[in-house]
Amino acid sequence: NNCLFLFALGFYTTLLLTQTPGHILTQTSNKTEILCDLKKEHAGVYWYRWSQERQHFQFLLFSNAMGRATYGPDVRQDKFSVHEARPQSSYSLHISHLHPSDSGIYYCSVSQSSQLLLGTGTQLTVADALPPKTTPVAPVSKKPLPRTTKRKAASREG
Repeated sequence: NNCLFLFALGFYTTLLLTQTPGHILTQTSNKTEILCDLKKEHAGVYWYRWSQERQHFQFLLFSNAMGRATYGPDVRQDKFSVHEARPQSSYSLHISHLHPSDSGIYYCSVSQSSQLLLGTGTQLTVADALPPKTTPVAPVSKKPLPRTTKRKAASREG
């Protein structure tokens, strides 16, 4: 229920807090960054993650206007950090040592007249292996897969 309230708030905030990119697909152990553009005066930026899998809205960290970060419980400080890009009044959340469990929708947020305004959200998907960029050609070959991978490996060596 709480989450629905937070998500409902999100609809009003698109103009105030724009997040880019909207989607990130990356591999385990990579790092990534999410940009939050603030159109409003604020005392600091909160970052949250919604995990579909755990149905859980988690507070990650709060970065005050001086750039000092306060971390949520069980949030690793070597994993998350916030950097400020002064002129555009935008903040970026840097996430390192990515793991599939970091997948979720990340929200930046500011507190305004006692309510939380949510950003537009960034869907982060972390996969052990990324799907190949090539689209499969129809019709699909009936040959068992291991054979094709072996032949590819051989042609690479030669």
